[in-house]
Amino acid sequence: MALMDAEQYDEAGERRRRTLILTIVGVLLIGSWVAYHLRDHPERVTVRRFFAALEKQNYEKAYGIWFQDRNWKQHPSQYTNYSFSDFYRDWGPGGEWGLVKSYHVDCSLGPGGSGVIVQVTINHRAEHAYVWAQKSDHTLSFSPQEIECGNWWTWLTE
Repeated sequence: MALMDAEQYDEAGERRRRTLILTIVGVLLIGSWVAYHLRDHPERVTVRRFFAALEKQNYEKAYGIWFQDRNWKQHPSQYTNYSFSDFYRDWGPGGEWGLVKSYHVDCSLGPGGSGVIVQVTINHRAEHAYVWAQKSDHTLSFSPQEIECGNWWTWLTE
């Protein structure tokens, strides 16, 4: 093939190819970002269900969600470390948060361990509740540490 026999440059084809590559890269980046942000979604749902039960003052259901055991009343001796009366004292009307009239799950962070820390705003208060959600069985407990969220950079990278 001589130089004069070369095919004509297809500018439209090259533009389509470049557009396709950029589209695929963009979809992969956005898909990865969405997947990264949804990694704690099951734990957030569990925390939302827990606080929804507290908001309805259904403390027995909330206690069942805390331990992921709907039938906890049939074997309360399994939960002597955190009995229902202790739970009611912490989360009931006389607890630190009082009656839960509103709540918002703000953010979550999996610090690389077996669970996720979920920050919750209760009754529009400035201080937040921090709940630890176990990844393996979705049981809840008090978080060993607090997390900081609320600015755009944390939301983008959380």
